Amino acid sequence: MARARAAVKRAGGRTLSAGRWKVTSRVGFVVGLGLLFLVPGMLLATLVEWGSSTSDNEVALGLGALVTLAAGALLVTFTHLDEDMPPASVFAAVAWTWIGSSLAGALPLWFSGELGSFDNALFESVSGYTATGSTVLSPIEGVGRGVLMWRQIIQWYGGMGMVVLAVTILPFLGVGGLSLITAEAPGPTSDRLAPRVSSTARRLWALYGGITAAVAVALMIAGLSLYDAVAHAFTTASTGGFSPYDHSIGHFDSVGVEAVIIVGMLVCGASFTLHWRAVSGNPRAYGQSSEFRMYLLVILVAATLTTVLNWLYDISDLANSVRNGIFNAATLGTSTGYGNASGANPGGDFAMWTPGAQALLLPLMVMGGMTGSTAGGLKVLRAQVMAKYMRVGLLRVKHPQVVARVKLGRAALTEPVLQRVAGLVALYAFTAFAGAIVLSMMGQDLITSSSGTISALGNMGPALGDAGPTSNFLVFTRPARAVLMSLMLIGRLEFFAVFLVVVAAYERGRRATRVRLRR
Repeated sequence: MARARAAVKRAGGRTLSAGRWKVTSRVGFVVGLGLLFLVPGMLLATLVEWGSSTSDNEVALGLGALVTLAAGALLVTFTHLDEDMPPASVFAAVAWTWIGSSLAGALPLWFSGELGSFDNALFESVSGYTATGSTVLSPIEGVGRGVLMWRQIIQWYGGMGMVVLAVTILPFLGVGGLSLITAEAPGPTSDRLAPRVSSTARRLWALYGGITAAVAVALMIAGLSLYDAVAHAFTTASTGGFSPYDHSIGHFDSVGVEAVIIVGMLVCGASFTLHWRAVSGNPRAYGQSSEFRMYLLVILVAATLTTVLNWLYDISDLANSVRNGIFNAATLGTSTGYGNASGANPGGDFAMWTPGAQALLLPLMVMGGMTGSTAGGLKVLRAQVMAKYMRVGLLRVKHPQVVARVKLGRAALTEPVLQRVAGLVALYAFTAFAGAIVLSMMGQDLITSSSGTISALGNMGPALGDAGPTSNFLVFTRPARAVLMSLMLIGRLEFFAVFLVVVAAYERGRRATRVRLRR
C-alpha cells in the first residue's frame, strides 16, 4: 500500500481507479461534495418559484442547479482523497468549499437578473453562506418567491456548515473528518458527541433540522403562512437574518412572531453541544456552563439598559421600549441581524437610538454568541477568557510571586490555549482596525466604516450609520463591498482557516520559485 501511494506521488498525483484517471485532490473532492449538497436546495427553490405566480425565474434556478450539479459531479468523479489529511489540507478544504459554494450560490441569483451584476449576486451569496445577512437586494419585495427562498436556504446551509454536512458521508476520513468539523464549526473547538465523526455530524444536523422545524411550526401558530414560516425558520436557525421582506420581521408587526423569533435566536446562538446533552437526558448541562450563563446575562443586561435609555429619551413608549430592547439585544447578541422596525414601531430601528444605547450594542456585535453555535462574532467564551486573562495579568504585576491561573468553571486553561485565544483576539482587532481604515479611504464615514467592518467580521448583518437595519449595503461602493465580502469569509472561518490557506499558498509559491531558480 505504501509503495502504491509512493508511485502515485511520483506520477504527479494521478491514479487509475475503476478504469478512470483520478487526481489526488483533497480540496477538489470536498469542494465537489459541497456543491452537490447545494443542488437539492436549488431544486426546492425552483419548485417554489414554479408553484408561485410572482415571477418566472424557474429557468434561472434550474440552470443554476444544473451547472452546480455538473461542477460537483466532475470534481467528485475525477478527484479522490488520500488516507491522510494534514492540517494544511483541512483548512484549505474548508476555505475553498466556502468560496466554491458562494460562487455556485450566486449563479441562480445572477441568472435571475434580480441583482443585476455578478458581483452583487456574489455579495448576496457570500453574505448568505457566512450567515451574515447584509444585503444589496433592493427592493426585496416583488422578487420571485423561489429566488427569495433560495436566499433563505443559502443561510440555512451556511448556518451549521457545508463541510460538516460533507463529513456525514466521509467516515473513512477518521481524524481528518474531526479536523474538518473543528475547522468549520463556529467555535474554537469541536466537542465530539459520538465516537465516529460521521455520527457526530449526523446528530448535529438532526438537531439543527429539528430546531428549524420547531421554529417553523411555532411561527405558523403565531399566524404566519407556510412560506413565511419556513423562510424565517431557515434564517432563524442559522442566525443569518435574511428575510423576504424589506422591513424584515417588522413586516408582520406582531409581538407573537417576534417572541418566537427571539426564542429561536437565543436557542441557536447557544452551543449545540449543550442542546444535545439536554435532549440526551442532561438538562442541567445549561446551568453547568459558565459560558451559557454569561451569554444570557450579557443579552439581558443589554436589553434592560437599552430599554431604560429608549424610554427615558422618548424614543418609544415603555411597552415598545421593552419590546425593542429585548428583540435587538437578542438579534445582535446572536449575530442574526433581523430588524423589527415598522411604521407602527419606528423605535425598532436602532439607528434612531441615542448614542449611549447604540454604544451598548457594539459589544454585542463584537462578541456574538456561544462557541459551538451557529452565531458569529468572537464568541462569549473568548470574551470570558480574555477578561480573566487580563485580571490574572494585572494580579501578577501587583504580586510577581503569586501563582494564578485562568479557570473556566473548575478547569484551568493551559498557557498554549490562552496564547491562541489572545492571538486570535489581537488578530481580530487588527483586522477590524485595518478594515475600517480601508473602507474610510473608499468614501464611507467613520461610523459606517467601522461598524460595517465589525458587522462583516462578526457575521452580524446590519451596521450603524448609513448601513443601519432599515438600509442596505448598497451604501458601500463596489470595491468596498469586495472588502466586506473578504471580511465576512475571514470572520466566518475563524481567521485561522483563511490565513493558513494564504500562508500555505505563499509557501508553495516560494518553494516553486526556488526550484525554478535552481534549474
